[in-house]
Amino acid sequence: MEKNWNLGLSEYIKQGEPSKVEKTITWETAIGLQDVDGLKTSNYLIESAREHIEGKIDINEVKYRINQYYKVKNNKNEENYEEADKVSVRIAEILSEKSFNFNYIELLNIHKRLFNGIYNHAGKFRDYNITKEEWVLNGDTVTYASYDSIKSVLEFDFEQEKNFLYKNLSLEESIKHLCYFTSNIWQIHPFGEGNTRTTAVFIIKYLRTFGFNINNEVFANNSFYFRNALVRANYKNFEKNIFEDISFLEKFFYNLLASTNYELKNRFTHIDYNKNNNLKELEYNDCTLEELAIIKIIKSNPTIKQEEIADKINKSLRTIKTRMIDMQNKGLIVRKNGKRNGEWIVLNREEDSK
Repeated sequence: MEKNWNLGLSEYIKQGEPSKVEKTITWETAIGLQDVDGLKTSNYLIESAREHIEGKIDINEVKYRINQYYKVKNNKNEENYEEADKVSVRIAEILSEKSFNFNYIELLNIHKRLFNGIYNHAGKFRDYNITKEEWVLNGDTVTYASYDSIKSVLEFDFEQEKNFLYKNLSLEESIKHLCYFTSNIWQIHPFGEGNTRTTAVFIIKYLRTFGFNINNEVFANNSFYFRNALVRANYKNFEKNIFEDISFLEKFFYNLLASTNYELKNRFTHIDYNKNNNLKELEYNDCTLEELAIIKIIKSNPTIKQEEIADKINKSLRTIKTRMIDMQNKGLIVRKNGKRNGEWIVLNREEDSK
């Protein structure tokens, strides 16, 4: 589903003017990234972004307007938008700049620029240990770096990345390595708040130095998925047989860098998603009642004949054959090993979307 703010700006992409398209995508990314912390921007910010895209005002004028707006505003309801508005403008500004330094000082500077005047600790490493309850982990937390090791582990990770050679690596190998680097930086969680937005801005800037044609719309539309993917990449619970899983982040990066079309759904990242072979998701999102009945029968007896299925749910054989052809076309089921000695397989939709 398209976001409301996207509906207000997407017309500029359709117009096809390069400068407007670039500005629009930058703004959509900046605004979309607020979703990682459940923040929404105001209509005033959207209208100011419009004027910037149209070339009526520059980014400095947008910043001035937003700052003045929150100095003089009287509507208390607008307080919920202040952080999102101010940080969105600052992200848009940083992403429009060509300068970039690859070191942890750049990460600090980005955090300071994004959150100056919003957080007292803007541009400073946290001086306390943290835990965060995560929906995707049923309320459990990732184990973050100890506050007294932040600088040393950041220095180590940046040095390792700086010396890493991407030459002659396949795209798959490069993306996997970039995912691990991004995941490691995020797991350190150097700041008290704003880590995901800071990491995202830094990584976008870093990836541009490779010459990648980055699809920023992936960040714009899937920023909360990005955060959940980072959580899953850094969580393990041996008692529950759960291990760090980088695959969610890899799909995000493939869409970002290679314009693939993996389905990035937050529910996929939940630690309980794969229980019961995804039948719950199929029941409520992809299937008619007839298809659901067929799936349950197949799961209990993969070698069952279509005549038997028809008898069980009181449908004609012709109807069952038609339904099962449709289900194969929809990617719900597949036939393995032919007609005579084969069996029906209920597909795992997440894995089958590769």
